[in-house]
Amino acid sequence: MKLHGFVTTFMVACLASAPAMAKDHPGKEAIEKNGYKGPATCEECHPGTAKGFLDSVHWKHASKVSNVEGLDPKKEYGMKNRIYTMCNGNDIVNNLKEIPKSPETGKTKFTGCNTCHPGNHLSDVGSTGEAAENAIDCLVCHSTDYDFRKRKPYKDEKGQIVMGQDRSTKAALAISKPTVKNCMVCHEAAGGGVLVKRGFAFTAETDAHAAKGMVCVDCHTAKNHKIPTGYDPNNWANDGVRISCADTACHGNKPHKDADLNRHTARIACQTCHIPRTGGAFAKDFTKWEQSPDKFYEPTTLKKEANETVPVYAWYNNTVKNTPTFIGPKGNRKDKTSKIYPFKIFQGKAFFDKKTGKLMSMDFAPPMATGDTLAGVASAAKTLGIKNYTPVPGWQTIYFGSNHLVTKSKAFSCANCHAPNGVLNFKDLGYSEKEILRLTSPAIYMESMVKKQKEEW
Repeated sequence: MKLHGFVTTFMVACLASAPAMAKDHPGKEAIEKNGYKGPATCEECHPGTAKGFLDSVHWKHASKVSNVEGLDPKKEYGMKNRIYTMCNGNDIVNNLKEIPKSPETGKTKFTGCNTCHPGNHLSDVGSTGEAAENAIDCLVCHSTDYDFRKRKPYKDEKGQIVMGQDRSTKAALAISKPTVKNCMVCHEAAGGGVLVKRGFAFTAETDAHAAKGMVCVDCHTAKNHKIPTGYDPNNWANDGVRISCADTACHGNKPHKDADLNRHTARIACQTCHIPRTGGAFAKDFTKWEQSPDKFYEPTTLKKEANETVPVYAWYNNTVKNTPTFIGPKGNRKDKTSKIYPFKIFQGKAFFDKKTGKLMSMDFAPPMATGDTLAGVASAAKTLGIKNYTPVPGWQTIYFGSNHLVTKSKAFSCANCHAPNGVLNFKDLGYSEKEILRLTSPAIYMESMVKKQKEEW
């Protein structure tokens, strides 16, 4: 079919099917008839979308960052170029590659930080132009019948490493609002394994929003592929659109029937009472890798299951302290823009440059094959053009925001915080001994809790 005829058929299909959008994709009939040709097919009804997507964080893995200290406001930061001890590498030094053969098995495998990038690797992180637009894997996010077994790296006839995609008509006919699986196939496995980085599973059993049948994009609702995010001190890159529990479309500033609880929201983040647990990795050692059953090596990692550990609490004004040894919240009690938030504390060990004190990157290919971590540092330094350095091991502490694992039924009540053995360390939060005595006495909530207790009985 000539292009004009195909476009006409497709557009007519779109318009004719508009009332049924909630159930059937308007272009279903045209796709059935003409097959799926990648982003070119999507562009027939969504012109300009592919080009626009190239300006999103999901494609660039970086953005300008305004709330983290020590960063150049003119530059972009993110997975593309950032170094910290959850990953100790980035897209530059750990570009998708085939690692050296294991001396024990003679086998090799592909690895890279940009494995989840929604391109084909030939057009990679931050690439632009027609080839990049054609390389976008639209269906990996928008198809409910995507065959993820096809999304794996391979070498083409030229010896180039290509990331496979499912561009089948079958997958294209299952276009839908992104499901939890579409999002979590990448986000749940971030940081080196399932639940390692984020430490939560978005399921009906672990999250009140999931229990209501909500999916990720019900809160992270994108416009032009710009995904709203919060202010997790660990996550820097953003599309310039922020999300909050207090958004009027969600819970607002007075989400409770109880006026006393609503009074707390001025200085207590919703997450503090409604996300009382966390999980995932809490320590990694990139200076010492352990051999896996497949004879390859991985960084030594300590982790807990989702909901297995408790968070720590700190004041946070949505700006981030950023030093080589600490990445975490800024804020204090006197700062009226600060609220008390829960965090997971992660501690990572890696190599620092003795001369500059800066954290060094690691190319995972050498240690993954042989366990030689200094060879990984040397390879990364070569890629980055760093010639003079002295690697010494050291630790970095990172605060991860707790923004999922939301509970209503097990949310904190007065006694969880206002007790001598409560979860909040009022002294660390800046309260005096006299104030702590008052804040940890049942006198401040006894009457209201007794009344509520009688109502429940």
